[in-house]
Amino acid sequence: MKLLKPSWVSHNGKPIFSVDIHPDGTKFATGGQGEDSGKVMIWNMAPVLREEDEKNENVPKMLCQMDNHLACVNCVRWSNNGLYLASGGDDKLVMVWKRAALIGPSTVFGSSSKLANVEQWRCVTILRNHTGDVMDVAWSPHDIWLASCSVDNTIVVWNARKFPEMVTCLRGHTGLVKGLTWDPVGKYIASQADDHSLKVWRTVDWQMEANITKPFSECGGTTHVLRLSWSPDGQYLVSAHAMNNSGPTAQIVERDGWKTNMDFVGHRKAVTVVKFNPKIFKKKQKNGSSPKPGCPYCCCAVGSKDRSLSVWVGSHAEF
Repeated sequence: MKLLKPSWVSHNGKPIFSVDIHPDGTKFATGGQGEDSGKVMIWNMAPVLREEDEKNENVPKMLCQMDNHLACVNCVRWSNNGLYLASGGDDKLVMVWKRAALIGPSTVFGSSSKLANVEQWRCVTILRNHTGDVMDVAWSPHDIWLASCSVDNTIVVWNARKFPEMVTCLRGHTGLVKGLTWDPVGKYIASQADDHSLKVWRTVDWQMEANITKPFSECGGTTHVLRLSWSPDGQYLVSAHAMNNSGPTAQIVERDGWKTNMDFVGHRKAVTVVKFNPKIFKKKQKNGSSPKPGCPYCCCAVGSKDRSLSVWVGSHAEF
């Protein structure tokens, strides 16, 4: 596996707290700190994938820069249909962006004329309800709902078809909520917080389905984020910042009975983020023949405060 870190993906040296790849794979967004505000940037994927595009001055690297957030941006997430980008920040706001008709390149405010927005992205709605920093945002399958969580200990579910209408506010955490993930069919949403718990909520009545605490009881200290992730087959939910025998782990929670018998180990410091690839893969046979039936597998990346990344692959049987 080859890992690349393009030097040109930068917020002028300021921290980046979130990255999300567009569903069609042609672009990606970053969110983080700007000069004196929060910054959202949209980048072209072509120069990341191909060295010749990276060296070609006619292939743009940055597509758009948005400085509307009044404070640091903690999370950026594309909708599943790729039409919208949601961002949440320390200004307690969630902003939803949509690409506007191209009027021609516009220069980025306060920059040299060289820096032009190739695409125009406009803020089409601002969602106000949180009383503290917004730490994570997540679109439900089919983009029916958009959920946001905050250091105000709540999760707000918005009607993504009738912004800025609010569907519900989920209360139950007693600590800062720092991560959200939907299951792939939209039956559940899971949240993780500084209160050493992972909670699973039903979308049919917005009540709590499960409250998982045991893997987190040993956890000391806090992390900036607790980004958990659901596997694309819906079988597993993987948490951030769990512990097993005094070692940092990413806890694997089985959808069947919410059992917590397995985990990902190996990191030296707390796990802060887990992300499954949304696709389910099939193994090719050695001679290139078609894959065996019933052998699909998932791929999961785990990031830690130890500044390292681990990538795990496994089928339902192998986990």
